[in-house]
Amino acid sequence: MVKNKISRNLKARIRKSKKDLSTNIKNFFDWVKGAELIELQECDINKDPVRPELDNDFRTSYGRKIYGVKYKNEIHAVMCFAFTNQIPKSVHELDLFSRDAFLQSATRDQNVGKIAIAYTVWSNKKGGGKLIVKEVFKMIKKSNHLNRLVTLSPLTDMARNFHLRNGADEIQVNDDTQNFEYKIIK
Repeated sequence: MVKNKISRNLKARIRKSKKDLSTNIKNFFDWVKGAELIELQECDINKDPVRPELDNDFRTSYGRKIYGVKYKNEIHAVMCFAFTNQIPKSVHELDLFSRDAFLQSATRDQNVGKIAIAYTVWSNKKGGGKLIVKEVFKMIKKSNHLNRLVTLSPLTDMARNFHLRNGADEIQVNDDTQNFEYKIIK
């Protein structure tokens, strides 16, 4: 009798767990399907775990951009970019290279740089980081002047694992940073 009661309780908990898992999966895919990539004018730099020292002026000047994944009027992931013609090894080089690319574009075709350098990414919702990488990748693939997507990542295992897990190749390790590249095939 006790054994039957334990068996019934266990079966009930398993059914509930399956139902909860099914609901969680449905909610996850609903938000992923309904999310959209948008350009932001600013972001909450205090939420940036990678480069909170960079203010919004830095993130939006000289052709640099902030993108977010928006779902139901809420931003769930953020990625910041600089557009360059060279791969930087530091934030200082990122600043110099993006200024140079911006000034070069002013006298040419207004297209800033050939390389999109992602220098920070964070997510407020599970799956947001991977989703924003995927959406930005699609956007860059459609552009007519960008031919590379490279990161300027902190020198951490977390950053390394994130990019390798999402399909990037490690291209160099620097003193304080590391660069990964997502292959763009047009």
